[in-house]
Amino acid sequence: MGALMQKTAQHSPKRSTESQQLSLKQMIKNNMRSYSMVIALILIMLLFQVLTGGILLRPLNITNLILQNSYILVLAVGMMLVIITGHIDLSVGSVAAFVGALAGILMVQHHVSVWLTVLICLLLGALIGAWQGFWVAYVKIPSFIVTLAGMLLFRGLTMVILEGQSIAPFPKTFQNMSSGFLPDVFHGGEIHLFTIVIGFAASLLFVVLEWRKRNSQKKYGFAVTPASMFTLKLAVIAAVIMIFTYILATYEGIPTILVILAALIIAYSFVANRTVVGRHIYAIGGNEKAAQLSGIKTKRVTFWVFVNMGVLAALSGLIFAARLNAATPKAGNLFELDAIAACFIGGASAYGGIGTISGAIIGGLVMGVMNNGMSLLGLGIDWQQAIKGLVLLIAVAFDIYNKNKAA
Repeated sequence: MGALMQKTAQHSPKRSTESQQLSLKQMIKNNMRSYSMVIALILIMLLFQVLTGGILLRPLNITNLILQNSYILVLAVGMMLVIITGHIDLSVGSVAAFVGALAGILMVQHHVSVWLTVLICLLLGALIGAWQGFWVAYVKIPSFIVTLAGMLLFRGLTMVILEGQSIAPFPKTFQNMSSGFLPDVFHGGEIHLFTIVIGFAASLLFVVLEWRKRNSQKKYGFAVTPASMFTLKLAVIAAVIMIFTYILATYEGIPTILVILAALIIAYSFVANRTVVGRHIYAIGGNEKAAQLSGIKTKRVTFWVFVNMGVLAALSGLIFAARLNAATPKAGNLFELDAIAACFIGGASAYGGIGTISGAIIGGLVMGVMNNGMSLLGLGIDWQQAIKGLVLLIAVAFDIYNKNKAA
């Protein structure tokens, strides 16, 4: 008996290691879509870096990528929650245009202060989201129909209040929201030292949080990835953060809009992954009837998801108006399609219940890099639209393939 126990003890470390290896394989299998999109993003960037002769990853172009895609990424964050619940929102582009038009009227024509205007516009976005959420959640009209009606309604209202004309220019303070940069408090000259410091702090914080998370998982008996793989992962991600911030530091530093995006990503990732509300959102998308029977107030959650989408659509409209320095009737055109495509490319399921905020950002970056790279190569908008449509179809087909394989 003692010999048997000794033999078992001798083999237990090996079994533990095998368990860790299986956990890693299972993690890769469960997150195949996310990993494949990260790999695809890297390959696309390397491809266009070669084809454009090194232009893609120049500091100026990297900064332009952030500024050009910021409003789509904001929409993608909200759209991901809508899609996870099993719905869709086709009105976000028109809502963004309508809010941008109202901002122009208030700031340019009536000289309302910038911060008061921003507050009014965000509240308007919440009201619009509540309007659409009421019809979807409580009246049970399909979200496709409600938001299609909203797309037509708010596009028409935009043209009415602008009377077919653009309004410009916006105050400099408002423009800085989309095109400004954090000041260099260390006055580093050619290198933006404050950006380097922020990059180092972000890398260190990421490493500390990941180690604490891993130690907590081990404490409660959860399987974790092998230490070597975990250390390699931390080293790679920390290096990417430092390289990225160094590239920004060689130009103007960190754009203000990047700070806003980072705050949104962190906040919404926390809500989706660490809160009861987030679990309810995923439960509704997985099986709404089962969620309702388990005590989740499905109507209320769906309603607030659309309210949130309205607020982020309003924020996107403000960011776009600030970058364009004008409120135009054509603003927000096809924003909804880019945001939806970013979510599906980033791992959202067409059936609901699956998706992550980070996935939406990765999907948005894939779309943004493709747009930027094809523009640098001189491809026309016609080919760009065709290629983006093909990429979206492949992404959804991949999702359905994985779902059928799992079944």
